[in-house]
Amino acid sequence: MSNVSQKSALLIAGPTASGKSALALRLAQARNGVIINADSMQVYAELRLLSARPSAAEEAQAPHRLYGHIGGAEAYSVARWLDEAARAIEAVWAAGQLPIICGGTGLYFMALEKGLSEVPPIPEVVRQKWRGYGDDLHAALAERDPVMAARLGINDRQRIIRALEVIEATGRSLSDWQGHGQEGAFLNHINIERVLVDVPREVLYGRADHRFDMMVSQGAVDEVRALPPLDAALPIMKAIGVPELSAYLRGELRLDEAIDLAKRATRQYIKRQLTWWRSKGADWRRINADTGV
Repeated sequence: MSNVSQKSALLIAGPTASGKSALALRLAQARNGVIINADSMQVYAELRLLSARPSAAEEAQAPHRLYGHIGGAEAYSVARWLDEAARAIEAVWAAGQLPIICGGTGLYFMALEKGLSEVPPIPEVVRQKWRGYGDDLHAALAERDPVMAARLGINDRQRIIRALEVIEATGRSLSDWQGHGQEGAFLNHINIERVLVDVPREVLYGRADHRFDMMVSQGAVDEVRALPPLDAALPIMKAIGVPELSAYLRGELRLDEAIDLAKRATRQYIKRQLTWWRSKGADWRRINADTGV
C-alpha cells in the first residue's frame, strides 16, 4: 500500500437508533467523505425499511457504498465484507476523499483494524464434538486454552466453541491466530479517527420504539410480504422485524403483537450492542450525535 502515512479513515460506530447515520452524513458533507456501510443487515437490497438503511434522498446528499448491494438469498460474511470494504476504501483514497465507515456491526470494525485470522479448516469431527458437547464449555476451554477463556464470557457459547475447535484442530490458541492476522490488518498504520455515538439506553429504547412504528407506517409489512421464499436460517430472515411480521402475515400473531415482539427484540439487540462497545470501545471517542460533543 503506497503513501500509507498520508491515508486516513473515520470510523463511526454505535448502537441502533443512536443517530450514527445522520452524523456520518453531516461529516461526509463537511469533509468530502464517502460513507461505507458497516452494518450486516443494511447490505441487503430487500430491507431498506427494516434495516434502517439510508433513504434514497439521504444517499443523494453524499456518496454511499455497500448499502443494499446484495440479495437476501446470499449468506453474507465478515470476510466478504472486509474484502469489499477494503476495495471501496482504496477507491475513496484514490479519489482524494475521506472514507467514513459507519455501522453497528462490531465484528466488521474489528476485522478492519485487527484483520481476520487465517485458521486452517476445522475437521467436521471436531466441529461436531464441540457443538454437541454437553458439559461446561467454558470450563473445557479454561483447561485447554486459558488465554481465550479469560477473554470470553461464560455465556458466549458461539465463540467458546470456536476457540475449542481451533485449539483442538491446530494445537494453537485462537489468540495466536488472531495476533498473526492483526499484522496484516487493512487499516494497520493508517491514521484512524474513531467515534462512538453514545446515547443513554432508555433514550435509545424510546427512539427505537418510535422508529419501528414509523417503519410499519411506511410499509415494513409490505417489505416482508415481498421477500421471496428463503431458507429461515439465512441472515436476512433473522433481521429484527422479519420473523415477527412474517408471523403476522401467516396469521399467527395480531399486528400489535408482532410490533411489540419486534420492539422487544430491538431492545435486546441494543443491550447486546452496548455490552459489546463497553468492552471493545475503550479507545474510541464518545460523542452525542445530536450535540456533537
